[in-house]
Amino acid sequence: MVLVCTGIRAEEKLLLGAFEKRDAPLRIADDREIGGNLGSWPEGLPRADVVLLRSKSHWRNVVLARWLAHLGVRTVNAPEVLETCGDKIRTTLALHAAGVPAAPASVAFTPQGGARAGEALGFPLVVKPAIGSWGRLVGRVNDADALETVLEHKEALGGAPHAVPYLQPYYELGGRDLRSFVVGDRCVAAIARSSTHWRTNTALGASASAFEVDDALASVSEAAARAVGGGVVAVDLFETDDGYVVNEVNGTMEFRNSVDTTGVDIPGLVADWVVTGAGRAAGVDSEAAP
Repeated sequence: MVLVCTGIRAEEKLLLGAFEKRDAPLRIADDREIGGNLGSWPEGLPRADVVLLRSKSHWRNVVLARWLAHLGVRTVNAPEVLETCGDKIRTTLALHAAGVPAAPASVAFTPQGGARAGEALGFPLVVKPAIGSWGRLVGRVNDADALETVLEHKEALGGAPHAVPYLQPYYELGGRDLRSFVVGDRCVAAIARSSTHWRTNTALGASASAFEVDDALASVSEAAARAVGGGVVAVDLFETDDGYVVNEVNGTMEFRNSVDTTGVDIPGLVADWVVTGAGRAAGVDSEAAP
């Protein structure tokens, strides 16, 4: 088996140790060294029948997943899961199709359309790029004038991150939201993320604390995971008077702040699921690989 990453971060170190303990060592491939002809095996990638994709780049993960699927290789996560989770619009549509309680969302193709969407959603609201992570290019907008300015700037800037703004109502949650972790078909752990800032990304300094996984949280989290295609995902949720509401689903989950916090061996559970799901405990040699 191979782990593709952009440098070895805390999560990759934890995964390497977990697979090693299970006599299923991972070989490492740096995504910056991978490329080549799409009709053949990727250069710079050791041959294997299972590949874990943890590039920092959404697009590299998607391209490699599609490329390897074409060659008959199992990837974690699957191409469809990575594509859906990496695109907030696709995620929202998948959640709606599966009947999973999801935060309302609108898109705007023009500043005028954004004004109408903002009026319908109400203020304050949050503007996000359809594709993005770690809270980048996410802004809270308090009124129609501010929204007009933001959308006009996006239209002038152009480019993929600004082409189709994604708008959601702002939830007043007291500086806290939840993240649950689903491995296979089971919600294995959850944390509460707290911050004095309205954005609660741990990448931006929010603190994490353990959160009990009750039946309701497990049910919504597992349903969200199924909606995007399953695998190994993290589900971001809001606590509301009507129950848990899904905000986003992450296909390349980060858990460095959650193992000690929850006491759950998340990388070990991932390793168990991958090894069992693959039906084999190690990578294969170059003659046996596709």
